[in-house]
Amino acid sequence: MRMAGFGRWATVAGLLALAGCNVVPSPGASANAPAREPEVAVSIPVPPPRPRTAPAAPQGLIRTVQTLYAGFEGKKGIAIRAVDDGWTVEAGGRQRLPQQSVSKLWVAITLLDLRDKGKARLDDPITVRREDLTLFHQPIAYLVKGDGFQTTVGGLLTRALTQSDNTANDRLLTYVGGPAAVRRMIAEKRLGDIRFGPGERLLQAKTAGLTWQPAYALGNAFSVARARLDPAARATALDAYVADPPDGAAPIAIADALARLTRGELLSETSTRILLETMGASRTGHARLRAAIPASWQLAHKTGTGQDLGRRNAGFNDVGLLTAPDGRRFAVAVMIGDTTEPIRNRQVLIQNVAAAVATYAGSAQGPGSVAN
Repeated sequence: MRMAGFGRWATVAGLLALAGCNVVPSPGASANAPAREPEVAVSIPVPPPRPRTAPAAPQGLIRTVQTLYAGFEGKKGIAIRAVDDGWTVEAGGRQRLPQQSVSKLWVAITLLDLRDKGKARLDDPITVRREDLTLFHQPIAYLVKGDGFQTTVGGLLTRALTQSDNTANDRLLTYVGGPAAVRRMIAEKRLGDIRFGPGERLLQAKTAGLTWQPAYALGNAFSVARARLDPAARATALDAYVADPPDGAAPIAIADALARLTRGELLSETSTRILLETMGASRTGHARLRAAIPASWQLAHKTGTGQDLGRRNAGFNDVGLLTAPDGRRFAVAVMIGDTTEPIRNRQVLIQNVAAAVATYAGSAQGPGSVAN
């Protein structure tokens, strides 16, 4: 036993002797940092990232929209974008069609974008004078007397979107910097195939075959001057407008812009809420999208109506955000650019698109569902 114990101690002593005084090194100024171990590269094959794809568009809704599109005579386009799921259903949705008062949306977004940048305030005072009057629907004209009508920028925004007041919109257009400012906003925010025209007075005069004169803003002077034109001249002017509308836009671009607006990609949270709530208070187009959605749904929309020539109409639209009771949201654009169908048939087409969206949402089980 003693020998075994001695052997163990001898072994330990031998190891200590071999190690010398470096058994427990004491770090000091001359101590060297341990050498850095070389990095080892490990090659592991990584699969390429899979692109995120939106759920497939519901086949039943596609068939319905295609049937509605084929059954209506004239130049038209339909686009539906599921705001949250990302799928799109469209028929004729990639052609430019006259917007008419739908274009008031882009003035509103330009204004609220300036608000977000601290360059505009909705409570700024503003005056509407006689020289600001336009034509057609302008309820504000009855309030313009003497030195003009005193209101606010926000007041004009409300009138432009809820009453589709042409003079309120054109006065806002001047406030934000004119058509060039709106076109800049459309380009900067990459809204796609959306044009903005020269303003209500010049647009409507040229569409009718007239040259704008300030006197046309008073009473029915514009309608009288238009009625005196040769019908062939009016038809030529209307043909030119329909073929290449300066306020033309693709329905699919409008639906996409509405979806992006709703997701908060275009404006601040507050400005987005202001715009959608104002659109939700719209009093126009009761026989269009609004007529076909269930009472439990919400609608924020903007209508647009162009000039007539006999039975022919160039521009009969409704675009907006439809929100189901469960929160699912759908951006819809139905635009009729040129047709001789009676007004009731135009209304029914728009109503049927809204009804098709509501039917799909009612048959689908929830977000991400695909109803056939």
